[in-house]
Amino acid sequence: MRELAHKMAEIRNQEEKILEGGGQRAIESQHKKGRLTARERLAKLLDPGVEFFELSLYAAHEMYEEWGGAPAAGVITGLGRVRDRLFMIIANDATVKAGAFFPTTTKKVIRAQNIAIENRLPTIYLVDSAGVFLPLQEDVFPDTDDFGRVFRNNAVMSALGIPQITAIMGMCVAGGAYLPVMCDHILMTEGSGLFLAGPALVQAAIGQKSSAEELGGATMHASISGTVDFKEPNDEACIERIRSLVDKMGYRTPAPFHRAEKVEAPLYAAEELYGIYDPDPSKQYDMKQVIARIVDGSQFDEYKPEYGETVICGYARIGGYAVGIVANQKKHVHQVDHNGNKRMEFGGVIYTESAEKAARFIMDCNQNLVPLVFLHDVNGFMVGKDAEWSGIIRAGAKMVNAVSNSVVPKITVIIGGSFGAGHYAMCGKAYDPRFVFAWPSARYSVMSGESAAGTLVEIKIKQLEREGKKLTDQDKKELFESVRDTYARQMDPRYGAARLWIDKIIDPIETRDAITWALRAARHNPEVPPFRVGILQT
Repeated sequence: MRELAHKMAEIRNQEEKILEGGGQRAIESQHKKGRLTARERLAKLLDPGVEFFELSLYAAHEMYEEWGGAPAAGVITGLGRVRDRLFMIIANDATVKAGAFFPTTTKKVIRAQNIAIENRLPTIYLVDSAGVFLPLQEDVFPDTDDFGRVFRNNAVMSALGIPQITAIMGMCVAGGAYLPVMCDHILMTEGSGLFLAGPALVQAAIGQKSSAEELGGATMHASISGTVDFKEPNDEACIERIRSLVDKMGYRTPAPFHRAEKVEAPLYAAEELYGIYDPDPSKQYDMKQVIARIVDGSQFDEYKPEYGETVICGYARIGGYAVGIVANQKKHVHQVDHNGNKRMEFGGVIYTESAEKAARFIMDCNQNLVPLVFLHDVNGFMVGKDAEWSGIIRAGAKMVNAVSNSVVPKITVIIGGSFGAGHYAMCGKAYDPRFVFAWPSARYSVMSGESAAGTLVEIKIKQLEREGKKLTDQDKKELFESVRDTYARQMDPRYGAARLWIDKIIDPIETRDAITWALRAARHNPEVPPFRVGILQT
C-alpha cells in the first residue's frame, strides 16, 4: 500500500510541474501580448465546475532535454464539456517554445484526433503555434504519423460529419495554416496571424514587403480573403463566440450500447484498492475485489466462474453503461485438467482454458453490443510441455483473433504487469483500444527485466565463446544490471505515457471515473460494423 501511494504522490507532484507549461516568464510574455495562456483559455471555454479529463499530460516527459524540454509536448488535449456537450479539446500551449510542434506534439495531436474519429467526438482547436520546431523537422514532417496527418485527419473528420471548430488566437503559419481552414467554423482574434509564409520569408522569397496584419491579419482575412468566419477583438470574446456556436448545434443518434438511467455507486470504497492491490509482482491478490470497487453496485455476473479461472470474464455496469470485463486473476487457483488431474495454476498467467473462455466471451460481447473493458495484470501465456500439448498457441491465437476483430469499443486499464503476448491478447495498444489507462504500478514490456537480463547475458556468453573469449563474473554482473536497469526505466508507465502508448496515468481510486469518461465518449459513435472473425483455430 505504501509503495503504491508513494508512486501516486510522486506522479501528482510531477503533474503539478508539467501543468506550469513553459514557466512564469513565458506566461508573463503571453499576457503582455494581450493573450491568455492555453489553460486560461480552457478555464473560460469549458463549463464551470465540470472536470477537464486531460489526456497525454506526460507526453514528451524527459524528452528533448537538449532543447530545454517540452512540458506536455506543448499542447493540451482532453475531453471537456462546452454548453453541456462533450468535446475533444486540442489547444497549443504558446508558453512552451511558442507552441512549436516537436515530433511528440504532432503525435499527441494525431492521437487526440484519432480518439475523436473513433468516437465521433466534435472537436475544438485553440491554435497558437509557431509551426514545426525546425531543428527536428525530419522527425515532424514526412511520415504517416507526422505533421501532414493532422490536416488529412481534418478532412476525414469533416467527411465523417464530425463537427470541428477552430479559433486562431496567436500565430498560425506555414503548413499549420491549413488546420483551421479545414474546419467547419473559423474564428480569429485581432493581432493573430494566418499565412503560409510570414513577412520576413515573403520578402526573402519574392522581395515583397508587408506587415503581418496586411499579409495575414484578422481584418484582412475577415474582409478581403474571406477565410475566417468570425473576427473577434480578443480571447474572451472569441471564446464566448465558440460557446454561442456550440449552443446551436444539433444532436446525432447515440451508439446502441445499453445504459441504465439509475447509476449505483459500488458498495465498497475505491480507497480500499490501495489495501487490496500489492505492486509486488510475487504477491497474490483477488482481482474480483478490484472489480467490486469499480462496477455499479459491486454487481458482477461472472461468466464461466469455475473454468479457466486465471482470466475472469463477466458482465457489469460502470457509470450505468453495460460492459463486459476481461481481467487477469492474480490469485493462484486449483483446476482439474482434461485428464482429470488436479493442478495449481499461477495467478496472472493465461492457460489454454482461460484463453478459450476469454475468446468466447469477447465474441459474445460483440454479438450483443456490449463494450469491453480489459484489466491487465498478466505475465503472459503458460509455457511448457503440458501447455503446448493442450494447444496453448491455438487458444491464444483464438483470443487474439477475437480481440483484433472486435467491433464494440474496447477500453484498456493496465493495473500491474503486462508482458509479452499476454499484453497483446488483453488488448494492448496495437489492438485499437479506444483509451489506454495505467495505474502508477503498471509495468509492461516484452518480458520482465530480470528475464531479459538473464537471456541477454546467456546470448552474450555464447557469442564471446564463438570468438574464443570469455566474460568474467564482474562482466556478467555489470551486463545483467545494465539490462535490468534499462528495462526497469522503460517499464515505468511514465516512459510509455511520454511516447503516447498510454493516454492517461490514473490514481487507482479514479479507475471507475476514467472508464466512465471513455464510455461516455464511445457513446457518440452510432456506427458498429458487422462482427466477423474469419477462420478461427478450433
